[in-house]
Amino acid sequence: MITKMKKLTFLVYHKEYEAFLNGVRDLGVVHVAEKQQGVADNTELQEHIRLSNRLQATEKMMLALKPAKPVVAETPGSAARGLEVLEEVEILQSEKNKLQTQLQAYQKEKAALEPWGNFEIEGLERLSEAGLSVGFYSCSEGNYDSTWEDTYNAMIINCVSSRIYFVTVTKVSQEIDLDVEQAKLPPYSLNRLQTLCDETVQALADNEEKLRLLAEKELPSLRAALKEVNGEMEFSKVMLNTESTVGEKLMLLQGWAPASRIPEISEWLDAQHVYYEVTSPEPGDNVPIQLNNKGFFAWFEPICKLYMLPKYNELDLTPFFAPFFMIFFGLCLGDSGYGLFLFLGATLYRIFAKNISATMKPVLSLIQILAASTFFCGMLTGTFFGFSLYDLNVPLFQEMKKHLFLDNNDLFQLSLILGAVQILFGMVLKAVNQAIQFGFKYAIATIGWIVLLISCGIGALLPEIMPLGGTVHLCILGVAAAMIFLFNSPGKNVFLNIGLGVWDSYNMATGLLGDVLSYVRLFALGLSGGILAGVFNSLAVGMSPDNVIAGPIVMVLIFVIGHSINIFMNVLGAMVHPMRLTFVEFFKNSGYEGGGKEYKPFKK
Repeated sequence: MITKMKKLTFLVYHKEYEAFLNGVRDLGVVHVAEKQQGVADNTELQEHIRLSNRLQATEKMMLALKPAKPVVAETPGSAARGLEVLEEVEILQSEKNKLQTQLQAYQKEKAALEPWGNFEIEGLERLSEAGLSVGFYSCSEGNYDSTWEDTYNAMIINCVSSRIYFVTVTKVSQEIDLDVEQAKLPPYSLNRLQTLCDETVQALADNEEKLRLLAEKELPSLRAALKEVNGEMEFSKVMLNTESTVGEKLMLLQGWAPASRIPEISEWLDAQHVYYEVTSPEPGDNVPIQLNNKGFFAWFEPICKLYMLPKYNELDLTPFFAPFFMIFFGLCLGDSGYGLFLFLGATLYRIFAKNISATMKPVLSLIQILAASTFFCGMLTGTFFGFSLYDLNVPLFQEMKKHLFLDNNDLFQLSLILGAVQILFGMVLKAVNQAIQFGFKYAIATIGWIVLLISCGIGALLPEIMPLGGTVHLCILGVAAAMIFLFNSPGKNVFLNIGLGVWDSYNMATGLLGDVLSYVRLFALGLSGGILAGVFNSLAVGMSPDNVIAGPIVMVLIFVIGHSINIFMNVLGAMVHPMRLTFVEFFKNSGYEGGGKEYKPFKK
């Protein structure tokens, strides 16, 4: 069900406009209509967006640093303090980046100096003052020439991985002609570099501790600042969607609000002495969509939103696909034990979990209803964690088997029947939707197809009531054909209607068969899940050793791990494939267009 909306138009004196917008935001029910695309020319909004991005990045970083159980309980923070925290964190992050770069440089210099060992740079400087030059070289063992020891006073310092490190001691004036690599050493000794590395590592640890303390104590303030900045962003966007009139003296703003909230809004506007108009939506208006389903159907709204919201003048298909989706999920998972496990898990979480969010409660309710469907659908085959309950010689199970048990052939037929029923139901909704949006004559062709398909189905399944090709059936087919070919596109000439009817007949003949066969996946997924569950049970029994202690432990481990994998895979498939059947087969045959924009009121 889609909430009825009303269009609001405000005309406000420019000096009172900011105060008026603050009041609208406090009211929190008006969805501002967008008039302008893009925000590049709004400097204030751009600044808010950049600040929001910085705050979000900082919040993400602080969440990674914050301990799972904070030592200090969180208290509401202030936005002003949050901006200060942002500056402090960014300074610490900048220092951290510099320290990491410096540490990498020190580690690189240390690695270059390690083959030479530890020596004092001052000693080299004293030798240079005495007229002696010390050169540092390295080469492979095969390239080293022992005559260099006489010519240049070469001395081998180290040999690492077939590479020789040596020094030469010559007079400053003496030229050295060696075809080897000369080392460029840092201006520190090895001990000094190790000290610098240790000091930098300690500075990084201190920096990390400061960030951790900020994350532990100041995260609420940062969130308060982010909330305030996001509010300012929304305010700037509203300003961007405002039109100036009468020489920029009056500000014109349009928005939408639920019809049920109009008395409340009107009372507030009358008190503000603001000129306003309340009108109904017109064709072509981009009306925001607020789904307003209750109870059982409301739990399936997130599934509809995964596809797209309906347009304002369309039917909301959520209440119509919800029962089918529940049954399809149960058939795809198809194991009573898995259904019971999911139901108990969601129920226990609701009982023992603290501070369950408002958005999480409908999700838990959806899990419970899907788990209940799985439990009862599993009773059709009697599978319970891969075991067959109907193989047990228990009176209750044997009685249930007489009334509930379906073999693979029955499940295959059930899947096709469910597919045919949902597709026909979708076509009925398409006819209703066409009649509501465009008028009854636009729905006549769809009604003709429904009549044709239902009559053929009755003739095939119940020939004693209406045999295929009989007089009654032929009369019905004639009426259906007239509806299909003469009212395919009302208002156009009859020959064009007949041509379009022929084309639609071809699409219907080829498309319907493929659509119905798509529902075989309900049977296939349930069958494959049951087979995998049985395989894991066989592995648990067959691979356990003949040991009183180790045997049960190995059996339980294989059972738990195997069924955990199977539950994960099958739950994923049981969500994806019913969604595919809903979004493709059902939505297509119901003529669903979608494309609605979600109702998001301007509020704090």
